[in-house]
Amino acid sequence: MGKIIAIANQKGGVGKTTTSVNLAASLGVLEKKVLLIDADPQANATSGLGIDVEEVELGTYQLFEDSIAPEECIQKTSSPNLDIIPAHIDLVAIEIELVDQDARESMLKKAITPLKELYDFILIDCAPSLGLLTLNALTASDSVVIPIQCEYFALEGLGKLLNTIKSVQKIHNNKLDIEGLLLTMYDSRLRLSNQVVEEVQKHFGEMVFDTIIQRNVRLSEAPSYGESIINYDAGSKGASNYLSLAHEIIKKNS
Repeated sequence: MGKIIAIANQKGGVGKTTTSVNLAASLGVLEKKVLLIDADPQANATSGLGIDVEEVELGTYQLFEDSIAPEECIQKTSSPNLDIIPAHIDLVAIEIELVDQDARESMLKKAITPLKELYDFILIDCAPSLGLLTLNALTASDSVVIPIQCEYFALEGLGKLLNTIKSVQKIHNNKLDIEGLLLTMYDSRLRLSNQVVEEVQKHFGEMVFDTIIQRNVRLSEAPSYGESIINYDAGSKGASNYLSLAHEIIKKNS
């Protein structure tokens, strides 16, 4: 029985999609069967794995619509053991379309729960907002990974996200757990980066992953080639960081 993990933070630019794509690819390389669901209308996880967003006909939008079997939305990727349910810009409309639906927060859960039988891990790349798409992802998930960039204002908005998680736990999904806080974009030369690491570890202790994702040029380049960092440059710092995170998550869930 697989585990569903949302990668969420309503702040943009914190490394959500980078984490979703590269953690999924790393888990796949470590011989876990993985499904990545792109629940962000920007569809960066989709293009980051080499899929032409314009050509996506079946994807996350259809999952929410509940118009076809979820298996029909799944595509193989060039990464070992990694499948994806891609996104398209039409996903933007779903928030408006769901407004009048009954149990609108549970549409994604209903669609993907049966897929847990087929995969070891299902990762959901969330949109950078706390709207209905993200609420659906949190309601459908067993746990959430929260990326936090090692920069000024890192903790800004974190309180708001943790409150949202609390209310999802209370109202929609009492089993939702925090898988961990992930420090991203770390630059050991910067005093600020080191201060953020200290502050987050001091405030959140055990909740913080041991793995820290460092700033890495190869990591930034990989998406423009439609590849995960594992496919693009397996010897890079970025690849070893995400493999280390994957090991940590496997160990935590074994």
